[in-house]
Amino acid sequence: MKCPKCGFEQADQHTECIRCGIVFEKYRRFQNSTSNSNILPLKDNKKAVTVENPLKKFLLYVEPAVDPIYFGVRILIFLLFLIWGWKFILTPMESNYTGNSFWYLVNLPFHEAGHIVFRPFGEFITSLGGSLGQLLMPLICFFVFILKSKDTFAASIALWWFGENFMDLAPYINDARELELMLLGGNTGRTSPYGFHDWEYILTESGWLHYDHALAHFAYNLGTVLMLISFIWGGCLLLKQYRNLDLKN
Repeated sequence: MKCPKCGFEQADQHTECIRCGIVFEKYRRFQNSTSNSNILPLKDNKKAVTVENPLKKFLLYVEPAVDPIYFGVRILIFLLFLIWGWKFILTPMESNYTGNSFWYLVNLPFHEAGHIVFRPFGEFITSLGGSLGQLLMPLICFFVFILKSKDTFAASIALWWFGENFMDLAPYINDARELELMLLGGNTGRTSPYGFHDWEYILTESGWLHYDHALAHFAYNLGTVLMLISFIWGGCLLLKQYRNLDLKN
């Protein structure tokens, strides 16, 4: 196939030009409609290009030619996180399923590291730093993937992880008054000195202890929404990647 705009030769299955980036179907459609407001004339007034939403193009960017092996691996990863995520979503917060899952062990090192990193900022921020640490890590990964690597699919998985961390924190917040949750070291908040249970200390010192259940449900619901967005985003990216499969090799 030859690009109608720049003349570059490429495989027939491509929907966008590898060299200039135009979308073939839109280019031809807009060439036939001079009244369409999305047509911008070039300097020579002989050709036209389409104006695409830059944010949409940024968030839905995929490689012009997708390796089928990479695509297959991404499908498996997507299905794994989709099934796992639905399990988190459909399980009540009070069951603390997230805290008993394998993913809790992934979050735990970043939680404990957060206490150390934020220690210079005082006792209150040190307690809050554990939760901040486990939220910041997937957020950092998200921005690295989307801004530096331009790997939007990996960014959608990082968004899933970000949402999962809110769901992981929710039972801990919810336990601020009951103090029955088993903490690191085998103790509960009741059998530990004041300040050992992060969220008991955070909410007591801020005067918000009576909001513990409301804040916990807000965190869990926010995590659920972020996870659902990651499912939709990842699915759209895989659909675009399927259309860009490089089947030449």
